[in-house]
Amino acid sequence: MPLTSDTPSPAEPRALLRLRDAVALTVGLVIGAGIFKAPALVASLAGGTGWMFAAWVLGGLLSLVGALCYAELATAYPNAGGDYHFLRRAWGRNVAFLFAWARMAVITTGSIALLGFVFGDYMQQLLPLGRHGAAWWAAAAVLALTLVNARGLRTGVAAQGWLTAIEVGALLLVVGAGLFLLVGDGGAPAAAPAPADGGAGAPAPWSLSGFGLAMVFVLLTYGGWNEAAYVSAEVRDRRRDMARALVLSITLITALYLLVVWAYWHGLGLAGMAGSQGIAADLLRVAFGDAGGTLVAIAVAVAALTSMNATLIVGARSTWAAGRDWPLLARLGRWDAARGTPPVALALQGGAALALVAVGSAAGSGFKAMVEFTAPVFWLFFLLTGLALFVLRRREPGVERPFRVPLYPLLPLLFCTTCAYMLWSSLSYVYSQQFGGFNAAWIGVAVLLAGALLLPLLRAPAAAPPASPASPSDPAPARRCP
Repeated sequence: MPLTSDTPSPAEPRALLRLRDAVALTVGLVIGAGIFKAPALVASLAGGTGWMFAAWVLGGLLSLVGALCYAELATAYPNAGGDYHFLRRAWGRNVAFLFAWARMAVITTGSIALLGFVFGDYMQQLLPLGRHGAAWWAAAAVLALTLVNARGLRTGVAAQGWLTAIEVGALLLVVGAGLFLLVGDGGAPAAAPAPADGGAGAPAPWSLSGFGLAMVFVLLTYGGWNEAAYVSAEVRDRRRDMARALVLSITLITALYLLVVWAYWHGLGLAGMAGSQGIAADLLRVAFGDAGGTLVAIAVAVAALTSMNATLIVGARSTWAAGRDWPLLARLGRWDAARGTPPVALALQGGAALALVAVGSAAGSGFKAMVEFTAPVFWLFFLLTGLALFVLRRREPGVERPFRVPLYPLLPLLFCTTCAYMLWSSLSYVYSQQFGGFNAAWIGVAVLLAGALLLPLLRAPAAAPPASPASPSDPAPARRCP
């Protein structure tokens, strides 16, 4: 039977995911341990209760704008390479390779390792494993979830569905604590209690710079929805469901975040939020006593596992896409059609994450700082992906776009402006930090420079890039990229 858009090559990704699978994956990518800590920072910086809630609403709206931009790209150019594929079409394969390299070297693998340590830190409170127990728990989580996803996309997505359900349940427990206190105190928000963990601080008065910094933490807590683009070729009815999955996910996450922030505010008060070092633990202690600390440990551990599993599913796909473009990396471009996974790229990602866990165990907090200092690299490529929407609309006007961003070009311009602001903010932060006696900004430069040094070794006469796995109607780029 000849191949059609509905019958991809056996060596290509297949459309296996339902709408609910894409939503569970996206929600799991976004909701992580950040919602159990970031609201305290936002409360201390936003400049008042109204501004605090406004920051979380604005974060949801800006994320929705970005999701609409990605929905257009993902439905017009469905590809398991996600951002890599968009960047390659707009800016050429050299830029796309630097993106894939940065993800493989530290952005994705570093995130997996850090999530492993978050899981390990909280599991160590529940079931201690000795001096390096957190590292052992982290390594076990990386290895176990890599093996789960190596069994196949359906297995990884099934695990994601259960983990996401438990994670959302944990957030609803926090909301339930707020409702419990609401019934008990007649509806008035609490005065600031003394935080049980010794935190100190007070809300700052409103200022533009303070609100801007609060938005940095808000947007980081909303971050991760863009990773859904990596499964755009694997969603069954991608013409409709990719946009629906992104919009539904952001709407659900925004509603949950607002409810959780309300619960924190009602149980602790604004000053109590601002002064807390463990805001969820403080709230649950107020509502349920000392058992609250155990509940929070379990909730954060599950949140870390949920984000880690989702990141493992999508993370290897940019490496797979690079393997298809560069002959010397061809083994990375192998796809297991029976399992719906890129096995070599997935194994490399898991091995690299385990290596970073070992580095993190030796470096301690320095490893966390090193990963965080690469944030400007992430926002640089995020901005380039947003700009790719303009480039591809102009260069490839004939490509069918099942979904178009409403209010074009205003909404894409707003998204790109937000990315540029986050790039500037992250650069400002990194330039103010030191790492090993050097300005921390050199870490991101070193990551990109290492990738640039690899390019001459990889550059060779390459065959024409294969068609998008699930979109044969997607034409070749109008100009050949060097």
